[in-house]
Formats: sequence, C-alpha cells, structure tokens
Amino acid sequence: MIALLQRVRQADVTINENQTIAQIGQGLLVLIGIEKTDTMAVAGRLLKRILNYRVFSDADDKMNLSLLDIKGDLLLVPQFTLPADTRKGNRPSFTPAAPPDQGKQLFDYLLAQARLQTLTVEAGQFAADMQVSLTNDGPVTFWLQVN
Repeated sequence: MIALLQRVRQADVTINENQTIAQIGQGLLVLIGIEKTDTMAVAGRLLKRILNYRVFSDADDKMNLSLLDIKGDLLLVPQFTLPADTRKGNRPSFTPAAPPDQGKQLFDYLLAQARLQTLTVEAGQFAADMQVSLTNDGPVTFWLQVN
C-alpha cells in the first residue's frame, strides 16, 4: 500500500462541477494507492506510519512532530494511479493496482480506522472523478510504502 503525504495548510476535494465533498485545514493530504497484495494488516501499518510520521516543525524548526502531536486534519484520497508500473515505455501499466472491490474495501477500512483517532478526518470518493486542491506547506511531500 502506498501513501503520498503532502503537508498542507489547507486542502479540499470537489466532484460534479464544484461540489465540495471534503475540506481540511492544517494537516496532511494523503493520496492512497492500493495494490493487489495489500491486506487490512498492511492498511493498519500504513495508517500508523501516516499518523506518527514526523513532518511538522517543533519550536526549533525541526521536523519532529506528527499529525497526532499537532492535532492536525487528515484528508485521505484514493488514487488508483499510484501503484502503476512506470519502469518502461511511455504508458503506465496498472496491473499492480488492486481491483475495484478490493481497493474500495481496503480504502474504507483505512478510513474507518483513521476516524477512530482523535482527529478531523475527511475523504475523497472512491472511483470518482475528483478535483483536489491544496496549499502545500513547505512544500513537504513524502512517499511511504508498506508491504
């Protein structure tokens, strides 16, 4: 399972001609890519890393604080294209990506587990054509992958 974390000052997701379905303030926008081999255990490990990954600055301006430490917001967005195999050619192969039923089940599980935390958690819509807007803070962006 793949997470592309972006530290943001704000972010939102719209669908259907500007219908806002999710919006957060300071926190993390995380694009989630689900692969065929992923399980609920993998999703749990990835969520733990997302919530505890130290990407926010402390009083000494060092990245020592996590999303939980700052009580920031979390926006999870499913993104089918993240697991693409781009090693050769000019067209990505999506064979590593989980099929839609598995992907939705694991994304929903990840989202439900995130909502059990004491955070504001918002989400994009699985399999929708979404427009994602953000103000990247830094910019700070990290790729996390858990197997």
